[in-house]
Amino acid sequence: MENNESEIDDENFFLSINGKEDPKAELLATLSAFFSNEKADDNSSICRFPARYVWLQEKLKAKDFPTAVCSEYEKTYKRVDPKSVTLVFPSAHINSPASMFGHTFLRINSSYNSKLLSYAVNYAASVNSETENGVFFAIKGLFGGYYGRYSLLPYYEKLKEYRDSEQRDIWEYDLNLNEDEIERMFMHIWELNGVYSDYFFLTENCSYNMLWLLEVAREELKLRDSFLYQVIPLESVQIVKENNILTKSSYRPSKRTILLKYEELIDERYLAIPLNLIGSEYKLEELIDNNEINVTQKSYLLEATVENLEYLFSKGKITKDEYLEKFHKFTRARAKLGLSNKIDIKTPPNPIDSHRAVRLQAGVGSDNGEMKSYLGMRPAYHDLEDSNYGFLRGTQIEFMDILLSSSKNGVEVENATILSIVSLAQRSEFFKSLSWRTKIGWNREYLKDDAIFNLSIGTGYSWGNELAFVYTLVDPIFYLKDDFTSGLGVSVGLNFDKYKLVNTNIELTKRVYDNGRNQTIIKASQGFNLTQNSKIVLKYDYIDKYVDKLKKTEHSFLGILRYYY
Repeated sequence: MENNESEIDDENFFLSINGKEDPKAELLATLSAFFSNEKADDNSSICRFPARYVWLQEKLKAKDFPTAVCSEYEKTYKRVDPKSVTLVFPSAHINSPASMFGHTFLRINSSYNSKLLSYAVNYAASVNSETENGVFFAIKGLFGGYYGRYSLLPYYEKLKEYRDSEQRDIWEYDLNLNEDEIERMFMHIWELNGVYSDYFFLTENCSYNMLWLLEVAREELKLRDSFLYQVIPLESVQIVKENNILTKSSYRPSKRTILLKYEELIDERYLAIPLNLIGSEYKLEELIDNNEINVTQKSYLLEATVENLEYLFSKGKITKDEYLEKFHKFTRARAKLGLSNKIDIKTPPNPIDSHRAVRLQAGVGSDNGEMKSYLGMRPAYHDLEDSNYGFLRGTQIEFMDILLSSSKNGVEVENATILSIVSLAQRSEFFKSLSWRTKIGWNREYLKDDAIFNLSIGTGYSWGNELAFVYTLVDPIFYLKDDFTSGLGVSVGLNFDKYKLVNTNIELTKRVYDNGRNQTIIKASQGFNLTQNSKIVLKYDYIDKYVDKLKKTEHSFLGILRYYY
């Protein structure tokens, strides 16, 4: 509740007609309902609002409080069997702008040994992710254009959605809530069943509402106070850690990660076989009878075939009947080969140890021989020059990145990015991903000297190995100042990112414009990570400019210190 106004927007949540804006009226209406002559069953106010009921009973120290038989609540509580709570972080989705921040939800662990049988508490915008454009989702979500709703689902259903279908690695962080705190939280979750709130992409989002539930569980927590204007899922996990609620973490690789591991293990001569088996271009009998392929390789091939089959089914690319028929056929063939060692997937860097979202930077440099000092700020979130430790490789998403320079000529805008999104998804035998990027804002890359408003949208391909990745993109670009200018650029880039302490970025771009002029741009940067939240970056830029219709080249060198918080 902020300024005495509830953050719940659904009028059905309130017993008073003015309950959203008037907590006193809602309190009186709640007490009136509890002490009314309504039937004391599942439809009663007591059963609808068990958290309110227990809280009021404790605060009023009442001994003769009315009671009700809440059989539906008790049945649900018994089925969920809450014993402990885990904060779950599905990492970013490589080709979805709406999911590049990641996501958080809670898992309520039961007394069952298998966590898959536990229940997940999720808060998400009511939107069809299959049909809604990701960029439009982000824009509408910024302004509360969707309803957000809670859901209680089996955990394995959420794993199928995030880990298998959306190819997102899963991080699980166990929390030290006790059973009384968990029960208090569960009662409030019950109250929120079927209730909506306006969903805001940067503030009242999934992570904000998970922090809210943790505050309900443990009243002394003030987790949301750590955020002023944005709540980023990864940062919410970091805040939980800072408040000493987190006990341990564990990792579940995505379907994509598993399949990429099989690509490493399978002899490159046979990499096409799994998909060809599914498509029937290659017969199962040919694989089994091929004496040139050893048993270990056959095992890997059949296991990769099953993993690919499950992935295709989760994406709706094959029918259920086809899936079941081929699944049984391939798993039977694999079983006949006997036992083998489980594939070893190395646990990647924990996202909780990555840099924070807000970035301040200051530096000095030379712009075509002129000394300049630089100062900049970015509210969110991550770019390719930042440390990649704990982040999804090849991704970038930035809001309101501002860089100013100061020289004898005064203060100038070097860069003012409204929004920049990059997804450089490396292609492989199993994943023929498309890379893309888009950017809108002001920069000084045009043929003239001052910062000019521009929009670019590009697409292309990326390839990589454990040491580095390369990419090539075609970028239409549009500039607008006194007149409108369009151009087309072709970029080739290289990013070395294997090591935690250093990363290198190089990009060459050739552009042609509709005014007949052409341009070469070269950007290179070398980053040195000092701590989790600080680094030094050395940069060099080469760019063609035109002054009085004469072409000239500009060289700039910059050393900059970046701090993240």
